Amino acid sequence: MSAQFHTISILIPVFNETHTIEEIIRRVRAANTGNLAKEIILVDDASTDGTAEILNRIAGTTDIKLYSHPVNRGKGAAIRTCLQHATGDILLIQDADLEYDPADYPKLIKPILDGRADVVYGSRFAGGTHRVLLFWHYMANRLLTLLSNMLCNLNLTDMETCYKVFRRECVQDLKLTADRFGIEPELTAKLARHHYRFYETDINYAGRDYAEGKKIGWKAGVAALWFIFRYRFFD
Repeated sequence: MSAQFHTISILIPVFNETHTIEEIIRRVRAANTGNLAKEIILVDDASTDGTAEILNRIAGTTDIKLYSHPVNRGKGAAIRTCLQHATGDILLIQDADLEYDPADYPKLIKPILDGRADVVYGSRFAGGTHRVLLFWHYMANRLLTLLSNMLCNLNLTDMETCYKVFRRECVQDLKLTADRFGIEPELTAKLARHHYRFYETDINYAGRDYAEGKKIGWKAGVAALWFIFRYRFFD
């Protein structure tokens, strides 16, 4: 491992996840990051279901930094707050539900540790074990990824993935503006514009349906179409 990497910051935006937040923190703590020390940064985006109380109880430990938004601003805004406080050499975005498995951290960070990559995306569609779920969500993801690839000149298989990992230098000066799920195409477009070395790896994926708490819907997909064009041509 290159001596330049000492710490990894795990960035966790949180909104109304009482059923999963303690378990995901347990899994993040248990995840193998080799010789990298973990810094866990949680941003509670004005949860209303008791999540805030759970986080306040957990946050007394030394490996966690907790920040809160007084009003709900969206995933993108929560990620920006995480980035403001992250000090790690490598930054990794982790959702607060249990769809994405921290056991995949070794394969996500390896291309960066090896000096081959600046950015790594974890793809739900590249061969890992995944729960079989909603066809139209799958098609929407593939369409958004295709359009993003065309405009950014990339060949990703999953632009909308939660698992995005970066060297700190790649994102510390990016001017991010998307408050909600537009953060996914925004990060992709702005990182591609800097010609960073992208890698992609398969991950395991245990998707939720709406009865289990899934939040993203068709309106977010329509908005993502606009964001793909906006952040490629107008921002």
